Amino acid sequence: MRGGVANGGDGGRALGRWILALALLLAAPLHGQDAPVRLDRGRFVFLFFPRDQQLATSLAASALAIDTFPGLPRPRQRVVIAIAPDKRHFREWAGASAPEWGSASAFPDSRRVVIQGQRAGSDVGDPSAVLRHELAHMALHEYLGNQPSRWFDEGYASYAAGEWGREEVLMTNVALALRGMPTLDELEESFGGGETAAQSAYALAFRAVAELAQTDRAHGLTLFLGYWRSTGSFERAMREAYGMTVADFERRWRQRTRRQYGALALVSNVTMASLLLLFVLAPLYVARRKRDRRRLERMKEADEAAERVAQTAVDDLLR
Repeated sequence: MRGGVANGGDGGRALGRWILALALLLAAPLHGQDAPVRLDRGRFVFLFFPRDQQLATSLAASALAIDTFPGLPRPRQRVVIAIAPDKRHFREWAGASAPEWGSASAFPDSRRVVIQGQRAGSDVGDPSAVLRHELAHMALHEYLGNQPSRWFDEGYASYAAGEWGREEVLMTNVALALRGMPTLDELEESFGGGETAAQSAYALAFRAVAELAQTDRAHGLTLFLGYWRSTGSFERAMREAYGMTVADFERRWRQRTRRQYGALALVSNVTMASLLLLFVLAPLYVARRKRDRRRLERMKEADEAAERVAQTAVDDLLR
């Protein structure tokens, strides 16, 4: 996620905490930690503790290997990337603007990224992809400043990081089929909800930027971002790059996304409901079959006993 003043974070307080934390990080080790390490690679400065050495080296290599972003010129600003040794320090360094479920935060105004180290759980995803997501925020901010709205900022970062897995969220979001797609304004507001609402917002924002990029297969986002930078207007950039208004794009994005994923979500949920019903009914069916089998066996035994009695009576009569 992107933090700081640009998206309503805690701004100056977060920057003050960051400067203090950075000073402490460089000046003295934390409790139970060895001395901190600084790694300079290209335009990146990594700050970490020895146990995250391998992670830092791997992240530096991946960041340098692909240091370009869709539709943007190659970034030139230096970026400080701090790898937090544990979740507590991540929370302290990222500040109050970072959600509880976040695994990394970018602060373009102060050119810094905070990311969790090797102690992060497996649910945070691939560290290289997480870092690329944050660096995409930085690159977009370097080119456009604070112009992008939250939905475009997050959607672009997800698109640049190749987070196609976010579409799986849409495949199971039955609300798309039942309640319909949000508007772009509603999407903007939904990032402030809890984790479930935010994950859906990330997925929809990713889909919106991907839809925009696919509108011009020859140039992708390049012309659009260039016009946006030169005119300072999202609407004018949309008209000049793609020949449509923002309202036209919004209508197209909503229709296509709901048509593509709304039905899938409904089918998926019906399938899950069917499986759940089968899971509940299967034991009852098995128990019923066993009960019927025992009843048949008892009836058979009763019939055989009655036949033996009748046969004995016949034999007695014939003697």
